[in-house]
Amino acid sequence: MRVEQATSPGHAARPNEDWAGVAVPAAGEGGALVVLDGVTPPAGDDGCVHGVPWFTARLGGALLELSGSRRDMTLAQVLARSIGRTADAHRDTCDLSHARTPQATVVLARWGGDAVEHLVLSDSTLLLESPDGAVRAVLDDRLDRVPREVLRSVAATDALRNAEGGFFTAAADPSVAERAVTGRTPAAEVRTLLALTDGATRWVEVFREGGWADCLALVRKSGPQELIDRVRAAESADPDGTAFRRGKTSDDATVTYVEL
Repeated sequence: MRVEQATSPGHAARPNEDWAGVAVPAAGEGGALVVLDGVTPPAGDDGCVHGVPWFTARLGGALLELSGSRRDMTLAQVLARSIGRTADAHRDTCDLSHARTPQATVVLARWGGDAVEHLVLSDSTLLLESPDGAVRAVLDDRLDRVPREVLRSVAATDALRNAEGGFFTAAADPSVAERAVTGRTPAAEVRTLLALTDGATRWVEVFREGGWADCLALVRKSGPQELIDRVRAAESADPDGTAFRRGKTSDDATVTYVEL
């Protein structure tokens, strides 16, 4: 098995709000990966005294532990339990009903025995490569369906967070796990997993340097850091977003590669 990871903050002066982890048992088959992209709140109160990195670290830790130790639970159940556990850790000090309470996108995958399970919530991406080289992207595209002009308004965006007709993230409500994109693939049909936050998927989705198969091939050949370096180079070449429009000049980027 080959496991490689890389992460980079969008700005040196700000903490990296992404979180990633891989668990591979010392004995026996199976493992799990988790990649989270913390949602940076707009300036102003979010009702929490802790911050997004605190939230993603706790949610990520819970997801990794439960996905490995509770194989009797589906990944949606793992996510629901992890959200609840994280909410309990700060509900006495924070207003979890606030629309901008700390939240994150989620990629979760678990393999072992005869299947590879997956879960994606919001705009991070999971790629599954089959033994014949075909690459399938698992996407939750609900955020993409929201008009860009709507997302320029903080109030309008808040109204669409975890709401019908809007988009869903892991925040404080465990029931959001039911909204995740989930699936199960026979283990014999998956040889590689690649999980990416949207700061890394810019190479495909914003800068159009290649497709998903090209992205996975690049990471296999040169490693996750090379993908991030190429994204940073493209961002630096277009600092004002003139050629490639995007919400942030540079964003936190995380890449996790697992070759089964």
